[in-house]
Amino acid sequence: MSHHELIQGKSPILIEVPHAGLTVPDEVRDQFVVVDEAWRDADLYVDELYALAPSRGASMLTTNVARRVVDLNRSAGDIGADAVPTHPDARLGHPRGVVWRTTTDGRVLLATELTVEQFQARIDTYHRPYHDALVSEVARIKEAFGYTIVIAAHSMPSCGRGSDRKRADVVPGTRGRSSADGVFIDAIDSYFRAAGLSVAHDDPYRGGFTTGHYGRPDDDIHVVQIELNRALYVDEATGERRANGFEALRDLLAGLVVELISVTP
Repeated sequence: MSHHELIQGKSPILIEVPHAGLTVPDEVRDQFVVVDEAWRDADLYVDELYALAPSRGASMLTTNVARRVVDLNRSAGDIGADAVPTHPDARLGHPRGVVWRTTTDGRVLLATELTVEQFQARIDTYHRPYHDALVSEVARIKEAFGYTIVIAAHSMPSCGRGSDRKRADVVPGTRGRSSADGVFIDAIDSYFRAAGLSVAHDDPYRGGFTTGHYGRPDDDIHVVQIELNRALYVDEATGERRANGFEALRDLLAGLVVELISVTP
């Protein structure tokens, strides 16, 4: 059974959404203490926000698996000793590697520590197939168009934990403009600013595993992580959509695809 879905488009654009899934599959449910409220650690509705992108020509990769099961924006080798203490590559003091020991608000997730075999089963079942599909689609697009633009699609809380400082509406993460050609980074910046949104590059997110690992502009693979402020489209206390904000942002993101198709490196 596949836990991801790939829609192949007809442009150089690939939208990948690793954190919108809410499903804790039956085969791992007994490994968890907490299986409810997975939406609190999800990039809630981001897959729906980009749902019009394929109709504008973009490829789109999504998963139904919750981030609490496996974090697809981390390396398979990012292993915390709190979660998998017997793994030879595990690191101490690292509760949220590719498999999480605790939620982002500090609640214990795992009923017991995972064995190496249980950990590897999560990688083999959920992580590797997603990234195999991502690599394959990046290569297909590059072969067809000569380059690939990956939008790593995420959302973020409107404020940092324990802080009242409001974050920008949009945070493009490019690891100091190293993961994509500047022409794409600047086009994204200009597009959102023209729509009246505030933009802050790499603050507070510089781009995760996908951005750093796959973003190789010298090899014609350009990756920009885009974090959307959740206050734009959702009630952060309840997880309910803000009807007007949601539709407006969905339409804006469809237009971003069109804008990027018009830009060449």
